[in-house]
Amino acid sequence: MSSGQGILSLSIKDKNSLYAAYMPFVKNGGLFIPTQKPYKLGDEVFMLLTLMEERERMPVAGRIIWLTPPRAQGNRTPGIGVQFNPQDNGATRNKIEGLLAGALQADRPTHTM
Repeated sequence: MSSGQGILSLSIKDKNSLYAAYMPFVKNGGLFIPTQKPYKLGDEVFMLLTLMEERERMPVAGRIIWLTPPRAQGNRTPGIGVQFNPQDNGATRNKIEGLLAGALQADRPTHTM
């Protein structure tokens, strides 16, 4: 883990936000996390995710595979794309896809694609 970045807390309150943040095209799944902090591709990060109505925060380890810098073209939200760690065994991905059931086929734009 890179020093100083600590733990990312992410709370996703509704299905639209989860849909916009989720990266289904990434092996093991991933999430886009809005942040202004400087990260580098390949950085390891640790997240505490709160999804919708869940009381439990899910601890998820991951690696940065996507960067949207501040002031990116098209007014895109600055942030990082985090690929879930393979040791997660798809648990986070399955949880998110369960919450998004039906929405993943939709043709709406997301933060990353």
